Amino acid sequence: MATAISANKAELLAIADSVAREKLIDREIVIEAMEDAIQRAAKTRYGAENDIRAKIDGKSGDMRLWRVVEVVEQVDDYFKQVSLVDAQKLQKGAVVGDFIVDPLPPIEFGRIQAQAAKQIIFQKVRDAERERQFDEFKDRAGEIITGVVKRVEFGHVVVDLGRAEGVIRRDQQIPREVVRVGDRVRSLIASVRRENRGPQIFLSRAHPDFMKKLFAQEVPEIYDGIIEIKAAARDPGSRAKIGVISHDSSIDPVGACVGMKGSRVQAVVQEMQGEKIDIIPWSPDTATFVVNALQPAQVARVVIDEEESRIEVVVPDDQLSLAIGRRGQNVRLASQLTGSAIDILTEADASEKRQKEFVERSEMFQNELDVDETLAQLLVAEGFGALEEVAYVELSEIAEIEGFDEELGQELQSRAQEALDRREQAAREERRGLGVEDGLAEIPYLTEAMLVTLGKAGIKTLDDLADLASDELVLKKRAEQRRRGPDKSDRGNDRGDRGQSEADKGGVLGDYGLSMDQGNEIIMAARHAAGWFAEDEA
Repeated sequence: MATAISANKAELLAIADSVAREKLIDREIVIEAMEDAIQRAAKTRYGAENDIRAKIDGKSGDMRLWRVVEVVEQVDDYFKQVSLVDAQKLQKGAVVGDFIVDPLPPIEFGRIQAQAAKQIIFQKVRDAERERQFDEFKDRAGEIITGVVKRVEFGHVVVDLGRAEGVIRRDQQIPREVVRVGDRVRSLIASVRRENRGPQIFLSRAHPDFMKKLFAQEVPEIYDGIIEIKAAARDPGSRAKIGVISHDSSIDPVGACVGMKGSRVQAVVQEMQGEKIDIIPWSPDTATFVVNALQPAQVARVVIDEEESRIEVVVPDDQLSLAIGRRGQNVRLASQLTGSAIDILTEADASEKRQKEFVERSEMFQNELDVDETLAQLLVAEGFGALEEVAYVELSEIAEIEGFDEELGQELQSRAQEALDRREQAAREERRGLGVEDGLAEIPYLTEAMLVTLGKAGIKTLDDLADLASDELVLKKRAEQRRRGPDKSDRGNDRGDRGQSEADKGGVLGDYGLSMDQGNEIIMAARHAAGWFAEDEA
């Protein structure tokens, strides 16, 4: 490239054309890089204080070099200014305030100047090439691309994509898959990011979307939108589940994905290194979809807790190990597929759990309402599980219980309200003992029990509460999947090695069922009460 500066006109343009074709960038960018190199070399020759410009004609190859000076009455800076008398010699009709051109003779490049010019041009061309790569791939995230393995570094696979390089990081590879230099691999463009060393194209063969895109390539009905993959979950290299639905009642979504004699699904399985794929009919009914997702295990009963986003699944005793799967794989994939935590219980476990809850609630009613065991059990059997339900339910719902009347219902509600008041008073005393100031009790939605929880977390003043974000206050703890099996560590889960995220930990009041909107109201009320806003802002 050093010869580009000293070459004749034809060679100069030929070099610019060659570099532009090789790097797939605009020819004008290469010429601008050459001009910049000449300008810097000229500043070294004539002085860096000069405003020197260079121009190469893109058609003829002619090169001009000049400096720009300002016409002034009295010269203070001889590098950037010229007197009116001298300006008239350079350009007739020049007046004070004009900027005129002072032509400079071409410079001769020595070895050092040529090397410096070469580095400048290389850097400009490299920057332009990186920008071109980023522009080409930035909108292609989510596509499948084929490349050739260029090298393997520290377990990460670098793939030649033709006009750029991509990397498949160790955690985005299919476990136990062996790739060698020169192998052709298909992968998903997971993300494209600008970094200091240039645009980085991150590829993945372990992402569930990779499996979705492979099915779209193999199943025309998916590509055409007749069949839709509603959910997908993978344990890369081992097993996967996808939930599919057909928008045409005459087409079976599962059969279309399997193909004649399994030809379509086998093509995907081979690309994913033998990963077994369960194709499941998706259903808008959560219970039905959970039953399908846990196949091949048989399910006896499904109980859904929408508030906690948990699903309790009861299976026959002989189906427990099948429902859980090897190392918890089946229930883990089903949980990912449905987006809810799944608890697997046997019939005996479910019965034991129900009996335990029945006894605990009966004892609570006996103690708090001062009633006998029979009456307490009747309340639990009718679906009452908390004092609040007894205290604030319509009186008729209690009076209609067999053996009850309106007078008894009024008495039970009165006792329930008294019990709640006692709890509130005990919580208030505990809260004050923790040093939580009374001002927090005036904030909407906060009960004394909540204030105790805040105090135990070190939040004792209005400023402490006002300083929180909504998710730090009310975000529900992400329900972790509970299961029984030989491996409870779930090392296969990506989160296992990284520990719990902030979302997993939940907010301080995450167990109280407050919404994000209520959390915002609480925090804003605390900020107003703490005087964070001026009166006009309030």
